[in-house]
Amino acid sequence: MRINRAMRVGIGAAALALAATLTACGGGDEGSVLDHAKEGKLTVGIKFDQPGLGLRNTDGTYSGLDVEVSKYVAEKLGVKPENIEFKEAPSGQRETLIENGQVDFIVATYSITDSRKQKVDFAGPYYVAGQDLLVRADNTDITGPDSLAGKKVCSVKGSTPAQNIQKNYPQAQLQTYDTYSLCIEALRGGAIDAVTTDNVILAGYAAQAPGTYKLVNKTFTTENYGIGLKKGDSEGRGKINDAIEAMIADGAWKAALEKSFAGTGFAIPQPPTVDRY
Repeated sequence: MRINRAMRVGIGAAALALAATLTACGGGDEGSVLDHAKEGKLTVGIKFDQPGLGLRNTDGTYSGLDVEVSKYVAEKLGVKPENIEFKEAPSGQRETLIENGQVDFIVATYSITDSRKQKVDFAGPYYVAGQDLLVRADNTDITGPDSLAGKKVCSVKGSTPAQNIQKNYPQAQLQTYDTYSLCIEALRGGAIDAVTTDNVILAGYAAQAPGTYKLVNKTFTTENYGIGLKKGDSEGRGKINDAIEAMIADGAWKAALEKSFAGTGFAIPQPPTVDRY
């Protein structure tokens, strides 16, 4: 009995040790972005449904400004574009994806806010946008946020634009969906009167269906898009900031915008200043 008990104890200890080893090796929440970059692969969160920013194309490729920024940053960290795994990062899930280690960083029209900085760190900004409204081309009633009383306005659950409408324009009838593409479908079908998010996002959708929608062109916020990563990863944040500054300095940032919004008439803005707080 003594031998069997010792064997059982030994086997149990070995099993626990093996489980700990497997957890350390396979746990997505272990290690910094630079640790993972040294392994030659990165998982990056982007949007899959935002034309001009983060779009999964029908052939399985990805396009848009956020995709170009992701590739540039990854390459500066030593990871080739083909070794990036893109993971969908819906607005309401971004902090969770980072906190759980399911992604190394997120580039997904991710506005830097004080509340979000309690949970994750941000590099950037890499782009400065402004919240606007998209309406059907024949709409003459909606001329800005002050004309939204009684209007059905759609945005995405957990997004900064949705929170802004709810807080500052309570006279609007806010409806939230999981994705902006669902909002666009509802706008096309007449179920809602306007879609609200950042102007650069709305411009991408409008470009997909010329003559169907129009931007109100009255921005009413300033949105600093940052690259979200694990809270406390100051070294990784610094390296990503270096990459953003390099992208702006060498012309790749402007080229990415021109590529992503070609033919839309979208005016390329001045590049942002990276915040080294």
